[in-house]
This record gives sequence, C-alpha cells and structure tokens, in this order.
Amino acid sequence: MIELEGVPELIDPVMVAAFEGWNDAGDAASGAVAHLDREWKGEVFAALDAEDYYDFQVNRPTVWLDNGVRKITWPTTRLSVVRIGGAKPRDLVLVRGIEPSMRWRSFCNEILGFAHELGVEMVVILGALLGDTPHTRPVPVSGVTSDADLARTMDLEETRYEGPTGIVGVLQEACTHAGVPAVSLWAAVPHYVSQPPNPKATLALLNRLEDLIDIRIPLGELPEDARAWQLGVDQLAAEDSEVAEYVQTLEEARDTADLPEASGDAIAREFERYLRRRDPSPEPGTADGSYLRDTSSGRTKPPRLKPDSSAAGEDPVPPEDPDTPEA
Repeated sequence: MIELEGVPELIDPVMVAAFEGWNDAGDAASGAVAHLDREWKGEVFAALDAEDYYDFQVNRPTVWLDNGVRKITWPTTRLSVVRIGGAKPRDLVLVRGIEPSMRWRSFCNEILGFAHELGVEMVVILGALLGDTPHTRPVPVSGVTSDADLARTMDLEETRYEGPTGIVGVLQEACTHAGVPAVSLWAAVPHYVSQPPNPKATLALLNRLEDLIDIRIPLGELPEDARAWQLGVDQLAAEDSEVAEYVQTLEEARDTADLPEASGDAIAREFERYLRRRDPSPEPGTADGSYLRDTSSGRTKPPRLKPDSSAAGEDPVPPEDPDTPEA
C-alpha cells in the first residue's frame, strides 16, 4: 500500500524520471534529473524496496562512514518533490534510480501507483543513446510518445521502434496502458566519446524539457561545464588525425541532414527560451522531508576518444532508434 504522509498537495504535477544503466549513455538522463533535484533542493518522500527489484551482484551496495559509524547505501529508486515558483507555480515529481534487474512490470506499477496518488498529469521519461553525431554540433533530442493524440498536440514523434527495449520503453508503455500521458525525451551522445559524464547532452535534455512543459530551469554551472567538455574533446580530437577526420565526416553528414531544420520554428523556439531566461522569477520553494543527498561535485573532464565504436565491441546506434541502449 502506498502511503504519502507528509507530501503537500501538489500543483499541476508532472513526473520526470530517469534511470541509470542501459538507457543512460554518458549519464546524460540521470544527470538531468540529478540537476533538477540539486537546483530545486528536492526532498525524498519515498524509496522503492531494493530487495524487490535489484540483483546486488549486478548493482552492488556501497559502504561508507558517518562519523566513524559504518553504513550501507542500497541501490534503489527514489522519488522526490520540488516546487517551481513564479507567476504560474507547479510541482515536479522526480524519479531517479537504477534500471531494475527484475520484476519490471511490478516496478512500473509501483511508479504508476505514486503517479495516481499524487495526481500526476503527465510522465516525462528521459533517456540517452549512442549515435553517429559529432560532439561539435547541437545535441539531437527527440521527443516520442505512443499516444497519437499527444504526438499531434505536442508536436512529438509517434514511436515506431521495434526491437529490444529498456525500462524507459517499458515504463512509457505502462503509462499508455494506464491512461497516463507519457513522453520520452532522448538525447543522442557521440559514440566515440561515450564515457560519462556528458554535460552537453544533459543540458540539451533540460532545454527540451523546458520547452515541453513550459518551465524555466535554473542551469547553474551546467552551460560552463558543457563548454569545457566540448573544448576538452576538441583538444583530444585535434591530437589524433584519424579522429579529427572522422569527426569532420560526421559534421558534414549532420549539416547536410539538418539543412531543412534551420527553419522559422527552430529560431522561434530559441528566441522563446531566451526570453524565458530574461524573465526574473522568485526563488522556488522546497518540499518538506528528508533527503539522502548526492555530494559528488567537480568540473567535467572529457574522457578518451574512440575513433571507431567497434573498438568497444558495439555498433553505433542511430538516433532514429530511441529505445536502443547505450554501450
């Protein structure tokens, strides 16, 4: 039974979820939800029982010291609430965890149980995949849904993907069958620089989320981290002629494909985002409760480059197949 004692009455809540693992190339999706949690000081109100969904030989618990006392943190999925202030306040229910090892249908039903009890109006699931995309160009982010009406009203793609899927695809379908509007946002991460973190892809997901649900997200140091990441990868690519040539090939292919996208609609979206960021708004409030905070921090360091994705034993995944996994 789901008990939500201590959770305030929510205003127009939207659930935003991301899961580490198969659908999280470069940790871009989980990093986006972590950013929202950190910037809005999210307060955890529920955690799923780790015993029900995780194989601890696959996702190991961690031991740490708290004032000399040894404690264990178990891999799980946590839910927190943040309130966005401003002229039109609304709440986000953040779901952040690890792709479960087992009982996926029960896992999704439990998440949907919380969504129902909280009156969630829409579920947005973030994912990231490996693709043939150059790190020097804007990160492609596709928005897909299984709901034909939602695809039409929100200018999304109706998913046609067939093949292996992860918890992102399973949760989206569970939402559809439960009658809950659901959207998946997918960022394409360059397969030759796939090691996490990828702040540029995280930033692209947050920008698309802003447009989708019409909110203003404080970005903090993320834009600077994204620039530093790209500069670092530029430097590494410049030191290897084979990689530099490969990146140039990807750039030419991308520029040719994107030529029709340089449209009035794209320019209008960027201008609307610019205006939204110029509009000052009051500091967002926070919800009550306790939170096991992630204390990790630091500047982003670009990982080593792989000129050919086959070096890792994986084929590059095209952005058109958003339910396919990271390497």
